[in-house]
Amino acid sequence: MTTTYKLGKKINFSFFIFHFSLLLMFTSVVSADFTRDDNTKIVTDNETGLQWQDNETTERSWQDAIEYCEALTLGSYDDWRLPNTNELDSIVDDTKYNPSMSPVFQTSAYDYYWSSTTNAGRLINPVMVMYRKGAWLVDFGHGGRFSYMDYMNRTNYNVRCVRGE
Repeated sequence: MTTTYKLGKKINFSFFIFHFSLLLMFTSVVSADFTRDDNTKIVTDNETGLQWQDNETTERSWQDAIEYCEALTLGSYDDWRLPNTNELDSIVDDTKYNPSMSPVFQTSAYDYYWSSTTNAGRLINPVMVMYRKGAWLVDFGHGGRFSYMDYMNRTNYNVRCVRGE
């Protein structure tokens, strides 16, 4: 046990480390409330009620990703859609790396996933007044969120469809 004195006060670091570890452990257990149906290959977030596709990893352009999700029939459900950034963020697990998501997901790329959320665009050239629109991506290698301008139909990224709410 390490004890330090600072400004005449005794500080027990073991006490803080123990309680901080308990807090981290409790947070991880609470945030990992997912179940997977191996027959349908659907992961259910028991906290939000959202259901996630977990049968394959596919890469598509943004528009193709939207169309892919809308055409998907999985587990006798046909109301799948491309998730927004908040929904994708809800399955990020910051305590994990490559992938930064719960191990209950069995098909995962350690890379960017498209969201349905677009940004308003940004001024590229103030002289010519050009704006480029982009879509937000979530990186399941690290758990970050990124926006790529004007790549929505030129670059393929991963797709994970969602249903619910």
